[in-house]
Amino acid sequence: AYCGCKEEGLARYTESVCRLCRRENLKLFLKGERCYTDKCAIERRNYPPGEHGQGRPKFSAYSIQLREKQKVKRMYGLLENQFRRTFAQAARTKGITGETLLVLLERRLDNVAYRLGFASSRAEARTLVRHGHILVNGKKVNIPSYFVRAGDVVSVRERSRQMARVLTAMEGAQRRGVPEWAELDRDACSGRIRLLPTRSDVTMPINEKLIVELYSK
Repeated sequence: AYCGCKEEGLARYTESVCRLCRRENLKLFLKGERCYTDKCAIERRNYPPGEHGQGRPKFSAYSIQLREKQKVKRMYGLLENQFRRTFAQAARTKGITGETLLVLLERRLDNVAYRLGFASSRAEARTLVRHGHILVNGKKVNIPSYFVRAGDVVSVRERSRQMARVLTAMEGAQRRGVPEWAELDRDACSGRIRLLPTRSDVTMPINEKLIVELYSK
């Protein structure tokens, strides 16, 4: 159930994450509730950051592939080595590599905690997991890259359910809804994985074939 990779805990992006959304010209929902308001940076400045952000650069095939990889990596909050290892695992798994990659990313415990509404962003969900606030089948799992399985029950530890960040996230999560592959008991802060997610469950505009092409060079 583990992805087999060590989580790099310190080498994180420390600048404004809103710049990442502007760089990818897409809302990556990295700041939780703020992304749904008119304070969202991409709503105000819908162009890449930097002095040449409003220009019209020409993109090579390589740069287009790289941007797609960067977009997905930033969306799920992974560092390059983590992302590369997840891709390698997808490549070893039977099936279509690009689709398998997205499914593996969706199965990460930090992503599942976010999808269930226990956190307002994947970064916040990763913190909850690392600090031992998230349980899988009643047992503490503090590894964000843990892969959930069909039938698993993911919940917030009982004494953590009244945390302000969890309560705020649960309120805001009603706007997002819960994916079809899971079912949520809001009162118990618990969700069951009905079945594994599929490619069709990833609704963000992603062209995973470009990522496969990039890593196949």
